[in-house]
Amino acid sequence: MSVKILWADDEIDLLKPHIFFLKEKGYEVLEAKSGDDALEILEEEEHVDIVFLDENMPGLTGLETLQRIKSKNATLPIIMITKSEEEEIMESAIGGQISDYLIKPVNPSQILLSIKKNLDTQKLVSEKTTSNYQQEFRNIGMRLGDRLDNDEWVDLYKDMVYWEMELEKSGDDSMKEVFSMQKSEANAQFSKHVEKNYVDWINDEEEAPLMSHRLLAERVFPQIDSKDPVFLVVIDNLRYDHWKAIRPLIEQFYRIDTEEAYYGILPTATQYARNAMFAGMMPSDIERSYPKLWLNEIDEGGKNMHEKDFLEGNLKREGKHVKFSYNKITNLAAGKKLLQNLSSFMSNDLNVIVYNFVDMLSHARTEMEVIRELADDEAAYRSIAKSWFEHSALFEMMKVMADKGCKVVVTTDHGSIKVGEPTKVQGDKNTNTNLRYKVGKSLQYNQKDVLAIQNPHDAGLPKLNVSSTFVFAKEDMFFAYPNNYNYYVGYYRDTFQHGGISLEECLIPYVELTPKK
Repeated sequence: MSVKILWADDEIDLLKPHIFFLKEKGYEVLEAKSGDDALEILEEEEHVDIVFLDENMPGLTGLETLQRIKSKNATLPIIMITKSEEEEIMESAIGGQISDYLIKPVNPSQILLSIKKNLDTQKLVSEKTTSNYQQEFRNIGMRLGDRLDNDEWVDLYKDMVYWEMELEKSGDDSMKEVFSMQKSEANAQFSKHVEKNYVDWINDEEEAPLMSHRLLAERVFPQIDSKDPVFLVVIDNLRYDHWKAIRPLIEQFYRIDTEEAYYGILPTATQYARNAMFAGMMPSDIERSYPKLWLNEIDEGGKNMHEKDFLEGNLKREGKHVKFSYNKITNLAAGKKLLQNLSSFMSNDLNVIVYNFVDMLSHARTEMEVIRELADDEAAYRSIAKSWFEHSALFEMMKVMADKGCKVVVTTDHGSIKVGEPTKVQGDKNTNTNLRYKVGKSLQYNQKDVLAIQNPHDAGLPKLNVSSTFVFAKEDMFFAYPNNYNYYVGYYRDTFQHGGISLEECLIPYVELTPKK
């Protein structure tokens, strides 16, 4: 079916050369001498692909015609053509959601370019994106063949997030499949990198990348020395690609001063990673320093109930005797209440807000069929996270912070990965239930699928008993017990989990923001 163009201009007869040019190019052109004629044609025609609309027509003006067309077909591309360059007219047209704006006299090449830009954009962008990724595919493959250091892995992951989101927009399913295979290969190589170096990182900070337990001291606390209050926003389970999805919303109000990814400690789970972040210590040190506050896997009770105490101790050790607040938001009502009271925190030097939505979303997706359908893949997962943030009390808080001139830091404790391949594990009744890491005694597992830490203290982890072992699933593996194996695998495959070793779980965003105001 040829592209059908409606061209409305009271001097349409003078445009015959342009119309003839378009017809030679294979376009069908419907002619209208007034706004009323244009509306009548649109009522009669089964479809029109694009409209060229003269702004200065007698009777129903171009702007009035534009409004009437948009009221009935909001997505129809409309190109406004005018002799005037007055700012007020341009603003009215743009406010009316025009797709393009041309100044008379127009030439055929301008018209053709405008048509292609508005009708063939998706196709052209898809072809260009595919072509660029094909070139980048080779570059990424060569980089994966090198022995990447810690910073190079961060750079590679950032590039892969970029291409994943670009290919998502292109709609090229074949290239998305190629990318998925390359990301799997990247995760395999990254798991080897972590397996080889993790224990050394914990025991030699000079060789280590920036990790959870050093994040506040090295990045956040230095911000407190400014005269403006600092807000530290910790969005539980916010992956780097989630951050990139919500970044355009935040950029309306803030400049991005720093945007990096740091390494979450193992296990990449809230109980360990977030406690380590606030305490400024590895979990084994927290257990030793706060024996009454730290709870191990086998202990009953909430495992993240004392983050404020850990933060207070961290501040004192780092010589930061400041006024601070700590708030954890786990539901809508609590978020709205904090928003209402936000002005009362402006006299504090540091305000910490832990916001638990994305993590709850990943758990709900596992347990609720309707959420599984809504967040069917990575793109949908990003979309839901973005939609939540856009309509959340947290976004409203960040607007207030920007208005008040506050410095804001956005980060998280860990990410998550969509698991695909099961690996069998066996342990005693005290073995924990997490699908990406296990801790217990006499664990049986497939060695090639895991990083095993026989002595937990080597990795800065508590030692529950003499024979305790931690094992961390690599890549997109998840642990499944031999009993009722098929049901277990069917239920948990393609869910988002955390606790193990993958780019998505371990390399997580840290962002510093300054208000534009």
